Amino acid sequence: MKLSKAQYDEIAQFLGHVQPTRQSLRKLKERFPSQSQSTLLSIFSQEYQKQIKRTHAKHHTAEAIETYYQRYLSGVMQNAAAPVLLELANEVDFAPSLMARIVLERFLQEQEGTIPSKILINSMLRDPSQIPDGVLANQVYQCTVNDCCYGPLVDCIKHAIGHEHEVLLREMLLKKNLSFLAEEQLRAKGYDKTPDFILEVPVAVEGHIIHWIESKASFGDECSHQAYLNDQFWSYWNSCMSVREKQLLYASQNF
Repeated sequence: MKLSKAQYDEIAQFLGHVQPTRQSLRKLKERFPSQSQSTLLSIFSQEYQKQIKRTHAKHHTAEAIETYYQRYLSGVMQNAAAPVLLELANEVDFAPSLMARIVLERFLQEQEGTIPSKILINSMLRDPSQIPDGVLANQVYQCTVNDCCYGPLVDCIKHAIGHEHEVLLREMLLKKNLSFLAEEQLRAKGYDKTPDFILEVPVAVEGHIIHWIESKASFGDECSHQAYLNDQFWSYWNSCMSVREKQLLYASQNF
């Protein structure tokens, strides 16, 4: 099902007035029942990530970090079983996994006397049992499993969905008897920038000549399209297409 710009704007406007929680996601589905769960979740995640980027700096000042850490210590002292970090993150409109990262890094810095490495932090966020404090480990775990948009659990889900769509796309290309080179084959040939599939014989789809396919398995709004163009697609254009192919594409676009 195609989503019009007006429908997208209505969904984005609705999301601007709710918190990024599972309860809000249920409200979103109730408000827009005709849209699929995956589409709404993708838009939900993208809009929230935009909000986080806008407010990220204020949560990482020295004053904010110390305030969050002291509130965490005070909260668990009163009730170690309460979801102190999760509630704090929701209170200040910050992603629970990112709040957990801030407090974990501050805790380790106090314990070790030095700034911990990102590798260590990421490892502990993926597996909280590595954290040398049972209470904090539980708090971090509560944050990661209740975060809809960030954290190791979300990253794992996104990776699995992306891989699933690549497999489905490969099967569709084979079913259509289209000749293609997959990403691993392109890397073996020395390409440093590789889309998921390059069609050895371009095809026409709805009046456009298709040379290569990059599967994102997520909703593409204007912001993400522009980011993909700058970060990936122009590189594919330069490294994966011959001069003749570019001429053909220009011709098809100007026809």
